[in-house]
Amino acid sequence: MLQGKKILLGVSGSIAAYKAATLVRLLVKAGAEVKVLMTSSATQFITPLTLSTLSKNEVGLHISENGSWSNHVMLGRWADAMLIAPASANTLAKMANGLCDNILLAVYLSATCPVMFAPAMDEDMWIHPATKANVDKLKSFGHIQLPVNKGELASGLFGEGRMSEPEDIVTFLDHYFAQKAAKSGALAGKKALVTAGPTVEPLDPVRFISNHSSGKMGIAIAEALANNGAEVELVLGPTNLGTTHPMIQTTRVQTAQQMFDACIQRFDAANIAVLAAAVADYRPAQVADVKIKKKDEGLHIDLEKTKDILKTLGTQKKDSQVLVGFSLETNNEREFALKKLTDKNLDLVVLNSLNDAGAGFNYDTNKVYLFTKGGKETALPLKSKTAIANDIVSAIIELQHA
Repeated sequence: MLQGKKILLGVSGSIAAYKAATLVRLLVKAGAEVKVLMTSSATQFITPLTLSTLSKNEVGLHISENGSWSNHVMLGRWADAMLIAPASANTLAKMANGLCDNILLAVYLSATCPVMFAPAMDEDMWIHPATKANVDKLKSFGHIQLPVNKGELASGLFGEGRMSEPEDIVTFLDHYFAQKAAKSGALAGKKALVTAGPTVEPLDPVRFISNHSSGKMGIAIAEALANNGAEVELVLGPTNLGTTHPMIQTTRVQTAQQMFDACIQRFDAANIAVLAAAVADYRPAQVADVKIKKKDEGLHIDLEKTKDILKTLGTQKKDSQVLVGFSLETNNEREFALKKLTDKNLDLVVLNSLNDAGAGFNYDTNKVYLFTKGGKETALPLKSKTAIANDIVSAIIELQHA
């Protein structure tokens, strides 16, 4: 969500100013355009050259620069968000009382964008009634305070007052813009159910049957739905991947039966359901209580069918709901995909072919074909899974408005 966002970073005089270098680097890496403002005392902790190099923009140091007295006004109107990090006790006091004796404060008073601040100071300063009053006043202006951490402080004492870590600040900003976008998204007010990842079917306490699914595609779809305003329930099989998107609630499951139960429980409330998980079609008929020991002869395992989640939801689907399934094939791809579309009462089926290079399990890219029950067919070229997810969600939005 930070891609293309314009961020004004104000750096005040605190030892935590050294973290500004990491913060700028992470914001730029996330796709944001960053401009930095520094108080004179901040330059004693970190050089403007460091931050200008990392941000690829000149650092603002003075109210009047390059013969202009209005640069602070233009900067205040340029940004999507202004973040003061670190925000020292002195800077917080000046902000709360409208003082304007440096470029950071001049831009702050001119800012027409949301303002956020990450306090950084010793615990005694942080808990002082004057500081608390200043913070409360800034919050009354509609400004957003980032959490204050507890730990070792510059004084050598241990307590509250540490600035949020740069990684946490970037996550905070990402969530902020995600929630802001969601309020005006095409799927605002809609509820979505998404499954992702593999399932595992135990054979004994040690072994199981599973597949190579990583969950990347399903997670990307969940995030794309959330970015368009939907409240998403993600039912996620065993994978080391996940999402921190604020509009996504994740339920972790292991087996096909657990995924079935989670989907049945949530489907009725969903406007959209996208079943991207690679669910086991079969499981061991008997699960041993103890580890099966190796023998000289071969091992015979009886398998039984698992419940078909997609077909079950298809029988329960209301006309107002959009149900999307995936079809991963190695042969007769189009034929099998269209059969699934009809047999399971889907509105959209996404065809993956393992014959396409760069598509399928564990890749960061995918190449898919979309088939709707209305007869529309769309071939999507090889793209990142994030881009493919956005295309799939665009197709879902079309179905919602059809």
